[in-house]
Amino acid sequence: MRAALKVVMAAIFAMPAAVALAKSPDCASWPTNMALVHLKNAGLIDIPSVIEAQTKAVRLASEKIGKDLHQQVYEITFHTRDGKTIEVITNSQASSEECSMSGVDVYLVSKKIGGSAAQPSEGTTNK
Repeated sequence: MRAALKVVMAAIFAMPAAVALAKSPDCASWPTNMALVHLKNAGLIDIPSVIEAQTKAVRLASEKIGKDLHQQVYEITFHTRDGKTIEVITNSQASSEECSMSGVDVYLVSKKIGGSAAQPSEGTTNK
């Protein structure tokens, strides 16, 4: 009985490690940086004007699409020193080894309807 209990306890303590290995990678920096580049190239933002401490990236979705490959969607909000708020949605692929497994598709949110009061809403994206 004690041997069985030891096996069960060992399995319980090993579970968090196994779950951690299967966890989707946290790759917010790659789509955030690429979104900035795309916004700059489109003439929508001046990178030095971005208040980095106020930039917020929220992972909306992550789907395992391969052995160690995840499709990830982020909502990223940038604030500039002149009071602009620019929101984008990004789509890219990441692995546990490398966040830049693909390019980053960047979609500009021009109008947000509904949602919580804490989030920017209609008319917050300025050009």
